[in-house]
Amino acid sequence: MTTDLHTILGASGGAGSALVAELVGRGRRVRAVSRHQIAGLPIGVAHIRADLLSAEGAAEAVAGSSVVYHAAQPALARWVQDFPRLTANVAAATRRTGAKLVVADNLYTYGPHDGALTEATPQRPPGPKAQMRHDMVEELLSENAAGDLRVAIGRASDYFGPGGVGSVLGESLFAHVLDGKPMRWLGPLDAPHTISYLPDVARALVVLGDAEAADGRVWHLPAGPPVTGTQFAALLGDALGRPVAAKTTGALGFWVASRFVPILRELEETRYQWQQPFVSDASAFDSAFGPFEPTPHPEALRTTVAWWKARAAGARDVD
Repeated sequence: MTTDLHTILGASGGAGSALVAELVGRGRRVRAVSRHQIAGLPIGVAHIRADLLSAEGAAEAVAGSSVVYHAAQPALARWVQDFPRLTANVAAATRRTGAKLVVADNLYTYGPHDGALTEATPQRPPGPKAQMRHDMVEELLSENAAGDLRVAIGRASDYFGPGGVGSVLGESLFAHVLDGKPMRWLGPLDAPHTISYLPDVARALVVLGDAEAADGRVWHLPAGPPVTGTQFAALLGDALGRPVAAKTTGALGFWVASRFVPILRELEETRYQWQQPFVSDASAFDSAFGPFEPTPHPEALRTTVAWWKARAAGARDVD
């Protein structure tokens, strides 16, 4: 399927900025939508500032699109209150435009399970944020089933990469390590965890946007092999050219840290993901769309470290 205008909602965020880069690299016509101005957009990318909590703002944002990539989200503390309305506005506007909607989702909805998570894993949302995301996706899929809206859902695990500031593998990890502090892992250092690299997330979402066979269901997005905290620290040390100490954050430490790191305070309901093996299985994606080669972790971390160093240098220049 060849598309004309690809619109990215939430283009200033981690997944959104990665989608802009991926689509521009493919020569697509791109519109970037955000609440605020975005610095450094590639030449030729149109930019719209829009409030998606407004039906009018959503309509303006997606008008004329062929594919809409929904990577926008409210502040984490406002998910339950604002996310359903934001997404309903986006879905209604996309339906009227006749575009396809591709949603960047996460793995919260499954709750604690033994073994790898697949799209068939029973969903047991462990808290209000997970329940909200579950209900939101079910509503979108019901619209697809009714023939009202073409939808594909792409689920990724905790992400890192250029632009990935808000993740638990973002500023609270990389910025601290660059300052010479130990890497803080949210659970036992020996529990494997699937981690998603943002450019890979974007590449996989574009596959869903292009493929009619992706419509009407959830897809787990491919990622590199699961890593433990010990392995991640070693890989990060290789990227930095120096050893990185790793420390685990227990229940008390998590509570204390959450008083100072807002994202941790908001993610208490998903802390279980770091206390046990947390592995996502994306074999359905590979079977449907052909082998997908995730970026090797060493390469992904070298690129990510370079981005964080450039960001820190830019901050110092401003000061």
